[in-house]
Amino acid sequence: MTEPRAVAVTLLKGGIGKSTTATNTARELAHRGHDTLLIDLDPNGHATTSLGLSEAFADDTHLGDVLIEESHEPAALIRETEYGIDVLPSNDEIESVEDDLGGVMMGTARLKDNVVDPLLGETYDYVVIDCPAARGRLNDNALYAAQNMILPLRPDSGALSGLDKTIERLIKPARDHFELEILAVAPTDLSDRVDQDRSTRKLIEPLVRSDNIRPRVPNFAYVDPGTFDAIDAGEWDQSLPKPGIRHRAAIDNAIREGRPVRDYDDSCDQLDCYGELAEIVERGEVRRRE
Repeated sequence: MTEPRAVAVTLLKGGIGKSTTATNTARELAHRGHDTLLIDLDPNGHATTSLGLSEAFADDTHLGDVLIEESHEPAALIRETEYGIDVLPSNDEIESVEDDLGGVMMGTARLKDNVVDPLLGETYDYVVIDCPAARGRLNDNALYAAQNMILPLRPDSGALSGLDKTIERLIKPARDHFELEILAVAPTDLSDRVDQDRSTRKLIEPLVRSDNIRPRVPNFAYVDPGTFDAIDAGEWDQSLPKPGIRHRAAIDNAIREGRPVRDYDDSCDQLDCYGELAEIVERGEVRRRE
């Protein structure tokens, strides 16, 4: 029996697939039979608009009415979707909410106190929070409300520095005040093979060689560190599956069509990866498969 859990999908870097990861993890939790809420705190509103809720992004009623004014209950904002997940949408006024949180008592606890705690375990089994790419009060609210994180990484030159920055500037300071657990570090949008000295190897190898990060790399992205020694010795087994959430046209097209991957193409071979992220949220940890 799993316990209710909230998770923040975050990294202090933009363009790394946070909204795609959050949306599809929430969708797979719903597919596994759970009542799931997706909270979009990103000022860009990618999760909101990608699920066909563009009108909510411009609505006069927004998150500030729940967090700042406390004039509305969360239910007044939450939208149902045809995909089995409910959404508390972002809004074009959310940047002003970021500013206003600095002027209210217990500003860092408003999302937890006003939204997550009243709903988690009562109305929803799981809450997934899509976070902004910059540090600020909304991100602080998300971490305090969830106290669990998934960190997506896309293989580019700034991926590992973005991870380091997130740990140093976001996670370590937060842990001075409350418990905060990294559930998964999830490489996504990979295309190269690990035997090539390209972006995929440059991302995966440091992760699995790190004693702290290795236990948090999902099975779909895990490569035994000894594999890289075998590659360098010319002894690599090329039949091994390629790690990470792989680049697929179906994922890109699903984003453009405003649907989760499952509802765009349920034959996409990367659905198992999002399914494992959902399983990690259920269990509260990565469990290494033999």
